[in-house]
Parts: sequence; C-alpha cells; structure tokens
Amino acid sequence: MPVPVSQMWTVATYVLGQKLRRRKHYPLVLMLEPLFRCNLACAGCGKIQYPAHILKQQLTPEQCFDAVDQCGAPMVSIPGGEPLMHPQIDEIVAGLVERRKYVYLCTNALLLKEKLHLFTPSKYLSFSVHMDGTEEHHDFAVCREGTYEVAAEAIQLAVRGGFRVTTNATLFDGADPVEVRRYFDQMTDLGVEGMMVSPGYSYSKAPDQGHFLHRGRTNELFELILSNRKKAWGFNQSPLFLEFLMGKRDYECTPWGNPTYNIFGWQKPCYLLQDGYVDTFDELIETTEWDNFGKASGNPQCRDCMVHCGYEPTAVDHTFSSVSGMWGTIKAMVFNTYANPAAKRKLDEAEQAGDDARDGVPLPVLSPSAA
Repeated sequence: MPVPVSQMWTVATYVLGQKLRRRKHYPLVLMLEPLFRCNLACAGCGKIQYPAHILKQQLTPEQCFDAVDQCGAPMVSIPGGEPLMHPQIDEIVAGLVERRKYVYLCTNALLLKEKLHLFTPSKYLSFSVHMDGTEEHHDFAVCREGTYEVAAEAIQLAVRGGFRVTTNATLFDGADPVEVRRYFDQMTDLGVEGMMVSPGYSYSKAPDQGHFLHRGRTNELFELILSNRKKAWGFNQSPLFLEFLMGKRDYECTPWGNPTYNIFGWQKPCYLLQDGYVDTFDELIETTEWDNFGKASGNPQCRDCMVHCGYEPTAVDHTFSSVSGMWGTIKAMVFNTYANPAAKRKLDEAEQAGDDARDGVPLPVLSPSAA
C-alpha cells in the first residue's frame, strides 16, 4: 500500500478535527527547510542561487522543533537544499519522530548511502528521493551524470534496511510520457513504497525559465501519463489531486495547506512564492492576504501553478468536506487504472515512433501538445 493505514488514519482524524472546529486555514504538511545548501545545481531550482553568506546558514534542531510545535500539522516535509548536508539532520528527524510526526526527508540520495546509519527505520520516517525520470533524463535534469545510478543504489539499500522510501518527480514542458511511464516501472522495480509526481513551478531564481508547464499542457501531459495505469504502480498522493492534474477536476489553491518555515522565518504565502516573512505561524495565518493568491485571485504568479503543495491540500479537504468528495476518493482508489483507449493509442504510436527513430527512421516522438 503506497501510504500506511496508520498515516491515513492520522491525517483523516486530524482533518475531521479541523472541520469540527470550523477552522478554514489549517495546515496539512509543514515544509521545513533547515538549509538552502545543495550538492547539485539543478536548472529548475533556484535555492542555491542565494549568496554564500545565506547558504552557510541553517536552522538549529530547537528552531525546527519550535516551528513544528507552532504549526501542529501531522506531516513534515524536509526539503532544502539537500537536508542530508545538515550536520544535525539525524537529531532533527529523531525529534520529529519522537513527536509522532510523519516525516518525509527529501533528498537527491547522493549522500544517503553514507548517512543511512544515522537513522532508524520507523513508520514515521520516509526518505523521499528526488528522481526526475529514467537515467538519461534524470541526469540531464539535475545537470550531473551518474546521479541516477547513485540514487538507485541508495534506494535499494534503504529498502533492504527496512526504511520507507518514496520518490518525487518534477515534470517540465517537453517531458516524454512514454519515458515517464518507464520511470514508474523502474521505481516500482526498485521497491519504493509510492511515487509523487508534480508539474514544475517557475521559481524566479531558477536558471532555466523556458520549460515550465502551462495549465493546458499540464492536463494533456498528465492525461497521457496517468491514464491506463499499471496495477503495480503506487502513488503517495491524493487520488483526487492526480485527477486534477489530468484535467478531471477543477480546484483552487490552498496556499496555507503547506506552510513553509526556513532560515528567514515563516514564508508568505507559500513554499513557492516569497512575499515576505513573519516570526510566528499564527502571524502567518492572520496577516497573509490569502485572497491575493491562487488562480481565482488573478495573480499572474499563480496563473499556471498546479503544484502539489498548493493543490493537494485542496483535494484532501474535498475528500473530507462532502459525500461527493469521499465517494470520489473511494472510486479513484478502487477503479484506479483510468482506462483511456485514445491515450493508449497515442502512447503506442509514440513508443513505436521512438523505436523507429532509434533504428534510423526520422519519426517524431509524441509531445503533450499532440494529445
């Protein structure tokens, strides 16, 4: 099962508790960034573009624990930067596990093999390994050859060691749906618990600004990728959010669902935008003009965003807000193959075109706009 029953129960009871208290602005996942340093320089990420004196800074374990206690969310995602570069990351993770928070430690896995001994397997801890596709595509996306091989070896080692392991892929314009589905097969073969997938967001500091997906192309791409699924594939995400990516549902952003805390403080309004910082979580919730963000607001920065950190909380809220949401979630979990003959035909044609091209026949590979 992609998500343990205990985690699903914890999230369900937490959300229902917020509903009973009639709280609208409640967090689901805390995005805890203990540092911005990284050992990669990916073209689609701008974190390491900060000046050197900022990259040297990091949160203390006590600051991390205080943020978690202020927020109260049942899950904590630890991105970065590369969290395994933090000299006290094991202490931070142990403290969060002790608080019974479900922790997703996001890593490119280049250091995982040598750091694995610092951690203890637990239902509360999952290594969320950044993998952007099959070997050639992943190495190109992170701008370094050999990273896929190192990460794949680390995944297998962690799985054999009894750790929960998931993967996280960010897709950009030009992604080949045939290759993405092959990537799903490869991650499944490595034994990961579940996979996360999301369209990229246009970080203002990212070196490559030309390959971020627009909404229409996002729907076209994910309709091809996520239709006709294999039973073996497991996704560590809300099934309604995946339907949103496929264009089957229309949601508004819930920017407060994944609040962010980093070396600057609580980031307004969300993980993806920097509209200032405040000192406390309560101040974040009470002083942020939430109506200024999301597609309906008309904010041009939000127009094409469909990233999981803004929309998955909306899908989870929908699940527990109505009978239709709960029924839709149940249906999506039971009937999860999404048979689509037209999409299958296009994928078959694309795969054949790719085979012919490798044999020297100049036929084009299918792009999302051809769907």
